[in-house]
Amino acid sequence: MPKHIYELEALELIKNIKEGNLRVYEVVEEFLERIEKVETKINAFITLRDREEILREAKEKDEILRQGQAKGILFGLPIAVKDNISTENIRTTCGSKMLYNYVPPYDATVIKLLKREGAIILGKTNMDEFAMGSSTETSFFGPTRNPWDLSRVPGGSSGGSAAALASGEAPLALGSDTGGSVRAPASFTATVGLKPTYGLVSRYGLIAYANSLEQIGPMGRSVQDTALLLNVIAKYDPNDATSLNVKRPNYLASTYNVNDLHRKVRVALVKEMFEEGVSKDVALIVKNVVNKLVSEGFLVDEISIPIIKYALPAYYIIAMSEASSNLARYDGIRYGFRAKISGDWNEVFSETRKEGFGKEVKRRIIMGTFTLSAGYFDQYYLKALKVRTLIIREFKNAFRKYNILISPTMPTPPFKIGEKIKDPLAMYMSDVETVVANIVGIPAISLPAGFVSDNLPVGIQLMADHLREDLLFSIAAFIEKLTGLRNLIAKI
Repeated sequence: MPKHIYELEALELIKNIKEGNLRVYEVVEEFLERIEKVETKINAFITLRDREEILREAKEKDEILRQGQAKGILFGLPIAVKDNISTENIRTTCGSKMLYNYVPPYDATVIKLLKREGAIILGKTNMDEFAMGSSTETSFFGPTRNPWDLSRVPGGSSGGSAAALASGEAPLALGSDTGGSVRAPASFTATVGLKPTYGLVSRYGLIAYANSLEQIGPMGRSVQDTALLLNVIAKYDPNDATSLNVKRPNYLASTYNVNDLHRKVRVALVKEMFEEGVSKDVALIVKNVVNKLVSEGFLVDEISIPIIKYALPAYYIIAMSEASSNLARYDGIRYGFRAKISGDWNEVFSETRKEGFGKEVKRRIIMGTFTLSAGYFDQYYLKALKVRTLIIREFKNAFRKYNILISPTMPTPPFKIGEKIKDPLAMYMSDVETVVANIVGIPAISLPAGFVSDNLPVGIQLMADHLREDLLFSIAAFIEKLTGLRNLIAKI
């Protein structure tokens, strides 16, 4: 056993708890001590639950275990949750002043599922405000720092969840992914993150940014831990009109016995996703992993999907338009922040949104409102939807021939805090590799591919056809075995 409990993978922790080698209390206590030690450097959490309350829950779990009544595949396991997922009686801010004191009266479906399987919620993790960002710098509660280099960003918008994993503050985490917000921080922190097929995981209780693009996704320090978490949260939910009522396989089982994959899996690199804007170091590291696959007997082709160059602008038009509509509910009247101003509805509404939203959120609302306005709707929003349809068609064609498409997850290694925050276009370009999966609605996973010379993580992205998370996990587990990059924790 490693020196510290927090260094164990989630599956190892669960096994040791159920076999009586570890008490839930000592597991939870060590994670709380780890948080106390490193959190001032990282800022991974916005809200931590009361320490005594968590330890009391851990004691109750130990008593249930002692009586032989423990149920649930995550029994006694602490977990971190992104702060845009509703948690009953736990503050949920979306990283915004607008929801600074908002406490939901209900649990999101994924939280109910976690609790049903015996998980213990540690707290709510930091994020870009309303999930709008790629660096976790737009949070009202200050930026999260990358555990591998405290001067750099952890990626966004689920940067707090990824940083909590990479610093040993939690063994599992939930994020959300609208254009790469699970995969980007996974890449920047040497963790694993999956964006599931659209509709596989319920969005009920996820505070909306862009409904047609976003999904809650599992995050872990290994492929198997991430697969385990997907097993828990991937359930049909009648409360979510977009939830898919389909049979879901055992994703964890798909990570075992992966030695003969090369005989039945066809793999391709997407040419355009290794070109403009992608650093040479990143491309080299990802191609080195691909070369290892080739040496193991995989046949890997290179394919061209030229229309990908339109994915980023189409994504931002659609996402900002949906954000403009979704965030109209924050008016200072029903709930959330309200400016201290007297006046008519228009004055209160305007001042509340001026004070309550950060610069990036206001920028996206304004741009989204513009693209939906009369005279521009057809020119921008409708055209973006047509481009989306064309991109979906091209990917359907690609998946007729290939099972897995490979690219870098992020075009660069983690950048410095403050480096891109004042240049929105440079920040938006960070999403150039990841937005495609959201536009098409397919699953995509990021896992560690290696490190550049100054010990900064690089991720490799695998994409598969709709509902083929099982195949993604199989290939990801195979790659993880090849690279040996598993359960990595930064020394802080």
